[in-house]
Amino acid sequence: MSTGAAAAVSVSSELLAGDPVEVAPRLLNTLLVHGERVVRIVEVEAYRGTEDPASHAYRGPTQRNATMFGPPGRLYVYFTYGMHWCANVVCGPESVAGAVLLRAGVPVAGTEAMWAARPAARRERDLCSGPAKLCQALELTGAFDGADLLVGDSGVRLCTDGTEPPATPGIGPRIGIRVAAEEPWRWWVPGDPNLSVRTAGR
Repeated sequence: MSTGAAAAVSVSSELLAGDPVEVAPRLLNTLLVHGERVVRIVEVEAYRGTEDPASHAYRGPTQRNATMFGPPGRLYVYFTYGMHWCANVVCGPESVAGAVLLRAGVPVAGTEAMWAARPAARRERDLCSGPAKLCQALELTGAFDGADLLVGDSGVRLCTDGTEPPATPGIGPRIGIRVAAEEPWRWWVPGDPNLSVRTAGR
């Protein structure tokens, strides 16, 4: 593990306590850690629960989205298109659904294990350059839904090594959704080569 990752500490619950639209840009440059594998988050999207028609929680709680209504700092993992897992950080007060989709990251440590999990990748920057790729690289599945990212009870933690989010992040509409896609609730680290393919300013 790199020196920065080794010195990382779990993020505070206060960081995740606000509205997803406020929390999302704060998560840029945080670290998602699963065992030896560490990814620096460089692209995120906010989903505002029952106020957001693009959110899984828009029509209220269900068995699938129950984690979104839990306390902030839980990992919400869902299956999409019948083939991919996507990971979200639950935020906001407990019982008020909200989450931030982790769209892309930079491999920091455990890269060899990521290559083994992502044999289709051709370049290191493609290992985590999309929400499904990120989950594949870290081997996150529905078994981790509800994991507490603040204490790492399932071996997955959301950490910081002191790297601040960019002062002026990239911002634009959400992608990969059919409704409310015009909302400018996607943020990224400008110029980072690991961003998802369709992100402007890659």
